[in-house]
Amino acid sequence: MPDHPRATLRDIAAETGVSVATVSRVLNDHVNVAPRTRDLVLRAVERRRLPAPAPLKQRTVYVRCPYVLTDYFGLIVSSIAETLKLHGLRLLLDAGESGQRSDALPGLPGQDDVDAAILILPPEDGEALVALSRTGFPFVVVDPRTPPPPDIAAVSAAHFSGARAVANHLIGLGHRDIGVIAGPEEWLAGDARLAGHRAALAQAGVLLTGDRLRHVEPTTAAGRRAAEELLDRTPRPTAIVCFNDKVAVGTLQAARDRGLRVPEDLSIAGFDDIDLSQATDPALTTVRQPLQELGRIAVSQLMRVLDGHQPEALHIELATTLVVRDSTGPATRRR
Repeated sequence: MPDHPRATLRDIAAETGVSVATVSRVLNDHVNVAPRTRDLVLRAVERRRLPAPAPLKQRTVYVRCPYVLTDYFGLIVSSIAETLKLHGLRLLLDAGESGQRSDALPGLPGQDDVDAAILILPPEDGEALVALSRTGFPFVVVDPRTPPPPDIAAVSAAHFSGARAVANHLIGLGHRDIGVIAGPEEWLAGDARLAGHRAALAQAGVLLTGDRLRHVEPTTAAGRRAAEELLDRTPRPTAIVCFNDKVAVGTLQAARDRGLRVPEDLSIAGFDDIDLSQATDPALTTVRQPLQELGRIAVSQLMRVLDGHQPEALHIELATTLVVRDSTGPATRRR
């Protein structure tokens, strides 16, 4: 009986119902294939007598984080690096604040040594992302700065619900005069967190007025300056909720400069739950972002795009968690 004609990877993919990339991973003995899928492909190969393939070129993912790799961005990037390695992908990292001044996106589709990208808090606007998407170049956005266009894959934390939860925590402790040190007005996370604070306060019958609100860059120094302005007003707020943990540390410093005890005289809450939040005295009440999970989900989304599939959900929000520590306490009565 004559041999069957030799099949191609595409033939095997059509027969088994998996992608061509998955067939290639099975034949190159990659570990990231489900056992059932591996068996299905190998049986089809045996039936078709497919020849051994040429080794696959290792694909490279460009990861751009135009910020200093602190304990916030560093956790995201480390998680991305580890997950890419599990998928057999090579990492090309571009990090540091100098990247904010570079026009890196338009040149990505023409780079022979880059197959896809993960963009962390990209400073570019939505139009630049749309222009990159129209070239067919695969990429995923982590923690978008502005609302991502509807057809671009993005993953972020649930900023609104996290901010509402921490504001509700303060309200539950009896606080009604709450100051808010919010993030930059043009940031998606800043808008969402401020909306969450406003929603909780409104439900408690409290209107957040301009004299109790400050917008700042997310740094300790900026937080300290904003807290000084809020705490020097009469009457001063009984609690301050901050855009992130660094801003909250600046608020702790401003409170101590004025002889205020935390939380007896002033409750302070942050957001992110970076290591710094547990190193303060008192330790910060905050909202935990799933930073490492952001990186893992971004790679999973990108793998689907690289395999020729549409991501299961274009915009994914990961749940946040309220972490109550010692920097918040019951509101004190004013004399």
